[in-house]
Amino acid sequence: MKYLVLAYGHERDWKALTKRERDELLLQDEVLRDRGDLVAALAETATTVRAWEGPPLACAGPFSVSLLPLAGFGIIEAADLDEAIRLVAKTPCARARGAVELRPIAVMNLPDWSVSGSGERPSTPGTP
Repeated sequence: MKYLVLAYGHERDWKALTKRERDELLLQDEVLRDRGDLVAALAETATTVRAWEGPPLACAGPFSVSLLPLAGFGIIEAADLDEAIRLVAKTPCARARGAVELRPIAVMNLPDWSVSGSGERPSTPGTP
């Protein structure tokens, strides 16, 4: 099963760690990359786009407000949620006063749009 990994954390908490601590935490990102998983850090800027009626409207800033800024994302492969938790528990945001959110990915290119083969169809706004 594939999981979307959303990593939240303040840069100030990252910078408060020693270089050795940061290097140790980055090793887990390297473990994920070596497995073929996607790991990405994000810039602090965001643009939100809405195109409900008429031309698109682009606004500076994130769509959702969080206690911690979104610092990165990834896509990992795991047998189940327990394995996914084990894989991300040692990543930088999980350990450096941040948080990591895991979401099963709905694989949209499968004929039945199932959530990674579970047979459960994801809900899409505006569809029954």
